[in-house]
Amino acid sequence: MNEVIDGGLFSNMINAGAANLHANRELVNDLNVFPIPDGDTGDNMYMTMDSGAGELSGSDEPGIGEAASRAAHGMLLGARGNSGVILSRIFAGIAEGLEGVNTADVATLSKAFKKGVEEAYKAVSVPVEGTILTVYREATEYADRQVSPETTLLDYFDNLVDELRRSLDRTPELLDVLKEAGVVDSGGAGFVYIAEGMRKVLTGETVESSSSHAASVKKTDLSLFTENSELEFGYCTEVLLRLQCSKTDVDAFDMPALETWLNDEGDSVVAFKDGSIIKIHVHTRTPGHVLDYCQQYGEFLTVKIENMTLQHNEHISKDSAEWVKKPHKKYGIVAVAAGDGIKEMFSSLGCDEVVDGGQSMNPSAEDFVRAFKNINADTIFVFPNNGNIILTVNQAASIYKDAEIRVIPCKTIGEGYAAVSMFDENAQDADFIENELKEIVSGVVTGIVSRASRDARRDGLNVVSGDYIGFSGDTVYIDSPDRLTAAAELCDRLDAGSCDVVLIISGKDVPGEEAERMSATLRQKYKRTEFIVIDGRQPIYDYIIVFE
Repeated sequence: MNEVIDGGLFSNMINAGAANLHANRELVNDLNVFPIPDGDTGDNMYMTMDSGAGELSGSDEPGIGEAASRAAHGMLLGARGNSGVILSRIFAGIAEGLEGVNTADVATLSKAFKKGVEEAYKAVSVPVEGTILTVYREATEYADRQVSPETTLLDYFDNLVDELRRSLDRTPELLDVLKEAGVVDSGGAGFVYIAEGMRKVLTGETVESSSSHAASVKKTDLSLFTENSELEFGYCTEVLLRLQCSKTDVDAFDMPALETWLNDEGDSVVAFKDGSIIKIHVHTRTPGHVLDYCQQYGEFLTVKIENMTLQHNEHISKDSAEWVKKPHKKYGIVAVAAGDGIKEMFSSLGCDEVVDGGQSMNPSAEDFVRAFKNINADTIFVFPNNGNIILTVNQAASIYKDAEIRVIPCKTIGEGYAAVSMFDENAQDADFIENELKEIVSGVVTGIVSRASRDARRDGLNVVSGDYIGFSGDTVYIDSPDRLTAAAELCDRLDAGSCDVVLIISGKDVPGEEAERMSATLRQKYKRTEFIVIDGRQPIYDYIIVFE
C-alpha cells in the first residue's frame, strides 16, 4: 500500500486520469444542455490533461513537486475551452501546494488539492455553482475532513471519488438549465473520470494509455530531404530548460534579454518563464547555437528539433513553414472561426490571424500565443467569437508579454463579424477602439439553425431528434422538420424586418441554391432589409444568421 506519492507515481496517475477521460470523453460531450451535436467538454478536458501528460512523458522521475509543476505547465499551454482552463487552474493550484516537495503523504496531498480550489475559482470572474467548480470544491472539502493519521492514499481517493459522484448528481439542483435538459454538469463529469483514472493506479488496475502525444508519433519520410536538398526553412526548435542556481540567479533571470537574443537568432519565438523552468520555441537555421546559449543558464529537461523543410514537403502545417517575419504595426487583429468561407470572410475584413476553431473544436492557449507572435503588433485585439473560448484567450493573454492583448468578449460569429467590420485601425487610442467595439457587439443578435441530436423539452418546445431547431443565445424558438422553415421562422421571431442588414451564413451541408432561395423569399417579405448570403462552410450550424 502506498503511504506517499512520489513524482513517478504522480506522473502515472496523471496519465491514467487522461486515459480514463479519453475512454469516456464522448459520454462527457453528450452531456450537452442544447440538444445539438456541439458538445466538446470531454474533448477539451482530455486535450488539456494530455498536454500536461505530454510534459511528463520521456523524462526522468522527478519529485512530486516538480512533476506537478511540469504537468500544470503543459495544461496552461494546452488548455481549451472554459472547462479546460478551469481544469488547468486546478492543477496549477495543486502544483503550488506541492512546490518543493519530493514525496507527499495524505495530509500534504489533501492541502494541495484544496489549493486547487482557490486557483480554479480565481480563474472565473463570476463563479457559477453547479459546475466543475462546485463538484471539485465539495469533493476536496469532504475528503479533507476525513483525513486522519490512519487515512491511506487509497482511502483519500475513495472519499474524493465518492463525493465527486454525489456532488455531480446534485448539480441539476443548483442549475435550472441542467434540470430542464435532464443532464448533470459536463465539466464535473469530466473530472470524475479523471479522478477515477488516478485512483485506478493506486489499486493496481491497468489503464490503457490513449495519449495523443504518444499516438501522434509517425514515421517520417526521409526521402523528402535528400543529399541534394537545400535547407529552406530552418529548424523548429523547442526546449524545456531548467535554470540552475549554480549558473544563474533563478529569481532575477533576465527573460527580455533571452527573448532579444532568440529573436536575433531566429523567428517565431515563444518564450516564457514558469518558476525555474523556461519554455522556448524558435525557428532557426542554427539550433546548436540556441542549445549552447541556453545551456549556460541551466540544463535541458526536453529538447525537440525538427527540419521544417522536411515538414513543409510533407505538408504538415503552414504555420511550421513560416519564416518571414511580418512588419511591425500598431494594431493587430485575431479572430477565431471554423469553416473555410467564414475564415475567408474574416481575412477579407482585415484580420491578421484567423485561428482555426469554434464550437466543438476550441483552440488552445498556445494556439493564441503563436498567433500573437506572428502578428508583431503593439496592441492586439482578439475576437473569440465563442463564449467557451474567452477564458482560453484570457489565459493566453496572461502568458504573452510582447504586446498588449485586448479581448473583445464576442460570443458568436455574428458579434465578431460586426465588430471586425467596423474596426477603425486609424484610431489613435486603444481604449476608444475597445469601447467602440464592445458597444457594437452589444447591438448584434445572432440566430442559429442546427439539427437536434436528441429529443428534449426546451423553452416550452418539444424538440424532436432529427428536427431543425432555431435558437439565439440560450433560447430555443423553433423546432421544425424542415431546415428552411426553421430558418425563416427564426428570422420572424428575431424581427428581421427591423434590421438594416441581415447576414445569412450557410453551413457545409447546405446547398448554395437553398440559401439563395431562402434569401430571395426573405427579401420579398422584408423589403427594407438587405440580405447578404455567405457560403461559410462551417460544421454543425446549418445557418448562422446575423441581425444588425
